[in-house]
Amino acid sequence: QVQLVESGGGSVQAGGSLRLSCVASGDFYRTNYMGWFRRAPGKEREGVATIYRIGSTYIADSAKGRFTISRDNSNNMVVLQMNNLKPEDTAIYYCAAGPIPRGSVGPTGNEADFLYWGQGTQVTVSS
Repeated sequence: QVQLVESGGGSVQAGGSLRLSCVASGDFYRTNYMGWFRRAPGKEREGVATIYRIGSTYIADSAKGRFTISRDNSNNMVVLQMNNLKPEDTAIYYCAAGPIPRGSVGPTGNEADFLYWGQGTQVTVSS
């Protein structure tokens, strides 16, 4: 079993930055693929950024140029650095993990690829 513990959410003004961290317990195979998703009020959950253990990344168009995802494999941790935050980034952010799907050619924002989920952490951006 894999457990994901998120930290780093909070409130910030537009233009500010936040850093979300997620530490995973469990075997490395089950956490070869990790990422961040978010659910804004009244909207479906969407992929923000995902990363393979080897470092390949996916960044949603809405986050490109502002968000960076990285991994600390020695600590089985994934970090989402969010800069130049906008009010539309307000959401609950979820950490996700799972094995890399067979036949996958690279990270995506597809939540169906992930088996394990954190509890979520609130990010609020005020204008």
